[in-house]
Amino acid sequence: MPSTAPRRRAAIGWKDEMKTVIVTAGVIIQEAKVLVAQRKKDSPHGLLWEFPGGKVKEGEEPREALRRELKEELDIEAEVGKIFDAVFHPYPVYPILLLVYYCGIVKGVPKPLGSLRLKWVDLRELERLDMPPADGPICRHLASLEMNHGKRTEGKVC
Repeated sequence: MPSTAPRRRAAIGWKDEMKTVIVTAGVIIQEAKVLVAQRKKDSPHGLLWEFPGGKVKEGEEPREALRRELKEELDIEAEVGKIFDAVFHPYPVYPILLLVYYCGIVKGVPKPLGSLRLKWVDLRELERLDMPPADGPICRHLASLEMNHGKRTEGKVC
């Protein structure tokens, strides 16, 4: 006979009200190099390198969020193309779903407005950079494209 007692939540480490945060990032490739930004020292993951982007606001479409973030952080107008990758990572503070898109610069020269500094790195160098854990799968994906297709990733937006 089934129990009629109230059910209790199983103690498996779930936090009450923990919501997944959706974050976007852009893969911007020029001359076989990808743009990365170094986070400011006082920010979460301070001084680590990352692909430029940021959080999606409630009700915001992810591609529009990425265009907005690239304008705010780099002072560029960008074309946001097809999705390149999606990564879920359960950070201790909150889990994130990182949506990564191919992007191209339409107008402007990237400036480190939202970061400590920017640099263009060879795709093979990516895995040697200190990056947040969620960026690791993206680096490996990019490196595999470089190994399998050479410069075919260059300039790809859509």
